[in-house]
Amino acid sequence: MAARTAHDAAMRDVLSDVLRCIRLSGSLQFCFMPAGDWETDDAPALASLGGGTVTVIPFHIVAEGRCWMRLGNREIVLEAGDVVAFPFGSGHQLGAGLGGRRVAPVRDLPPKPWHAMPVLRYGEGETRLRMLCGYLQCEAMNFQPLRKAMPELLHVRAATAGDSDWLHATIRQIVAEADHPSSGSNSMLERLTEILFIELLRHEIVAAPPGTTGWLAALADPALSRCLALIHEDPLRDWTVPTLADICGLSRSSLAERFEAMLQTSPMRYVRDWRLCQASVALSTTSKPVAAVAFDAGYGTEAAFSRAFARAYGLPPAAWRQNARRGLST
Repeated sequence: MAARTAHDAAMRDVLSDVLRCIRLSGSLQFCFMPAGDWETDDAPALASLGGGTVTVIPFHIVAEGRCWMRLGNREIVLEAGDVVAFPFGSGHQLGAGLGGRRVAPVRDLPPKPWHAMPVLRYGEGETRLRMLCGYLQCEAMNFQPLRKAMPELLHVRAATAGDSDWLHATIRQIVAEADHPSSGSNSMLERLTEILFIELLRHEIVAAPPGTTGWLAALADPALSRCLALIHEDPLRDWTVPTLADICGLSRSSLAERFEAMLQTSPMRYVRDWRLCQASVALSTTSKPVAAVAFDAGYGTEAAFSRAFARAYGLPPAAWRQNARRGLST
């Protein structure tokens, strides 16, 4: 029991650290309330609202009613309490009934900035669906181990989730903040939405079948989650494979093999990638000189850092900073 508790704590620490350090940097939400038979098109319109280069993750929270959702060849019925998110902004279609009127909620939104959450109503009669739609700007998706592990769709059903009472309560609070906005409501909505996103990721970890690989699956492995927690706790420590293996109770070869099998990388490359990812956050959120960011990331010279950063992110640090800030200000 003690070992399981320690593993769960390490898993939470790494997940929280990634999302805290790389930031869920902002959100946008509106209320969608269609009636009768209706459908949207499948264009990835929500993702286009984010602008810039920051990754935007669209989401839907079903507060009341039900509808169908089509994503590629899949069709899923969404019901009250369901939360879905699209890590890669995938186009999808929502609807009720067959052959209903075509609606385009993103096109019908008022110009920003919004002083209150927009409510979009379509059709007449009793409303059969109430959905909160929007996106999170998620810099965490710049961390390649996380990005590679993400599925096209994250989906939690509150009716079947193990902690459904808590999930229902969070959704109710989001709806309450939307219905009765007061001072601080926008910030509260952002924080609550972030909590739901973290819950989606935790659900993905717990639900992963045996043999699954990738970063989220690695968090379910007691030895690997401990190793990742150590790296995230102190990324600038002079880590070596022998040191990590000894602390995690594995041989050097076993640790290297687990990293390769689960993460398709080595422990030292993971350390480097995490340092570079933290540097990308510093570039987009602070005014530190590039030389200072390079030093904080463990590089002896700005030139060495610039080469490594450009290989990892496709742009030199100064250009990355300019593009990222443009996206965050949109």
